[in-house]
Amino acid sequence: MSASVIIAERNGVRNMSFHRQFLRDDNHTVARLVPRHLRTITNEALGDGDEVKIGIVNAPDPTVLLAAAMSFDEYLDELTVAAALHQKVHNKPLKLVRLPNGVHVPADAEYAMWGRITAELDDEGPYVDITGTVDDVRQEPVIAIDGMYHRENPIFHALIPGEAEHKSLMGLPRAPTIKEAVSEVCECLDVHLTHGGCGWLSAIVKIKVQQENDAVKAIHAALDGHRSMKMVTVVDEDIDIEDPVRVEWAMATRWQPDKDTVILSNQKGSSLDPSRAKDGTTSKVGFDATIPLSYEREGFISVQ
Repeated sequence: MSASVIIAERNGVRNMSFHRQFLRDDNHTVARLVPRHLRTITNEALGDGDEVKIGIVNAPDPTVLLAAAMSFDEYLDELTVAAALHQKVHNKPLKLVRLPNGVHVPADAEYAMWGRITAELDDEGPYVDITGTVDDVRQEPVIAIDGMYHRENPIFHALIPGEAEHKSLMGLPRAPTIKEAVSEVCECLDVHLTHGGCGWLSAIVKIKVQQENDAVKAIHAALDGHRSMKMVTVVDEDIDIEDPVRVEWAMATRWQPDKDTVILSNQKGSSLDPSRAKDGTTSKVGFDATIPLSYEREGFISVQ
């Protein structure tokens, strides 16, 4: 199941997030739990000898999908984010229902399943992920599905790994976190996670340069704002960051490789990057493709 959302509740804490699930048999999946909140909840529960009660929803409202794709440093109930988005978009509350195991899920979905994250581990994969390459097969927790509700003639929502919907759901929520981080060090105007970077590993950041080192500060802040990213290009306000030709033009006319490149070694990398080292580390790079403040801007402005 590539597009289903897991909702977990334990000790008053609720988490809603995407986790790919490898179908093992009729009522068991193996879920890839990356080191975020659901993994922490699961580890704590298993340490106490408990299982984690969960709901799994498929094809809910898009506001639920967007909220589930977000991740926060602190514990924040993503269902409350979904409710706020739903109210904003539809001008009505997000309705929830209580599943037989006590977990609350959005009422409007094609499928609603209930079950448990167990202590059993099994092979998760092989699975194609956002890079379009086959990810590692890992030992991951087994989910037992205890029951299911569905609509009459339900439509199952599946996304094709590595294609546009996958990149949008994963990458779109990262752009605000990158922009927020960059805005702390300079004036950030926009952020774009690139298609060539799989919507995950590479971004273009548009800033308004006011001090000589703004672009370098923006590079470091952007990489901190999305730690899975390995490449960032910073451009001026006149560049269309969604047009790769204009971004390359800025690189060709405003970037000097020996002076305007930041390379960071031995960084925490993304598990989705097949070029990472065996210990999970990677190097990262930032390109300053902005006009130097010490130069006259007129010579850098495109007449096209």
